[in-house]
Amino acid sequence: MTGQGRTALIAGRGGLPAALTGAMAQPPIVAALDGFAPAGVAVDITFRVERLAPLLRQLAKMDVERVVFAGAVQRPRLDPALLDPETATLLPRLMQAMAAGDDATLRAVIGIFAEAGFSVVGVEDVAPALLPGPGVLAGSVTPRDEADAARADRIVAALGAVDVGQGAVVVQGLCLAVEALPGTDAMLAGVAGLGALRPDPARGRGVFYKAPKPGQDRRIDLPTLGPDTLRAVAAAGLGGVAFQAGGVICLDLPEMRRLAGELGLFLWARE
Repeated sequence: MTGQGRTALIAGRGGLPAALTGAMAQPPIVAALDGFAPAGVAVDITFRVERLAPLLRQLAKMDVERVVFAGAVQRPRLDPALLDPETATLLPRLMQAMAAGDDATLRAVIGIFAEAGFSVVGVEDVAPALLPGPGVLAGSVTPRDEADAARADRIVAALGAVDVGQGAVVVQGLCLAVEALPGTDAMLAGVAGLGALRPDPARGRGVFYKAPKPGQDRRIDLPTLGPDTLRAVAAAGLGGVAFQAGGVICLDLPEMRRLAGELGLFLWARE
């Protein structure tokens, strides 16, 4: 590498790669996993896991020194026929990590990039404005909301400790849903369909809470919120969104604040 310090964005689906690219001082080289192209971003390189070693060499030739990961991907199905000899030596390590869960897989990927000579950085290193600091960003938070958020925080910490999810819905101290593999949208849709099982909304509409997993490597897979999350929260009949200050990425925060006001929700970066 020549020391020019170029940054590569390893991108997945969703709006985060575009938001991150827009917030960076210099446009990155965008490499996307085949089948998981980001929205609103021009892709420079499309790659497959079976050809990971050639990707690393290509990035090095392009004078990349820093790598940041952003966007959603699912574990791809691997085609052994596409493997090159060098990537084949990495495959047992990746397969073992995949069997151990998402956190182990992410740690293995970070390790492979680091061993290839790249500095793996997080969103907070290249676009810190995307992670709001503490404060009530929209609406107002009641003591009932504070109690629900505190309970949700304990639940999310317990879930994260066993690598399950990063979010939960709590209403009047009752946990109505937790985030698992189907994701946030599926969880909130389930809450919207609970009907008579829900507590009386006059005593508190409840909170959707999001936070990183305990001990999570903050360079990769930080939880993300955006305007669509607020729409889903409103459709679920909840009172607002709380999240760990400095630990959750907000896509288009000005629009999120405006929309929270329009929908009658609070938006709280909880310290």
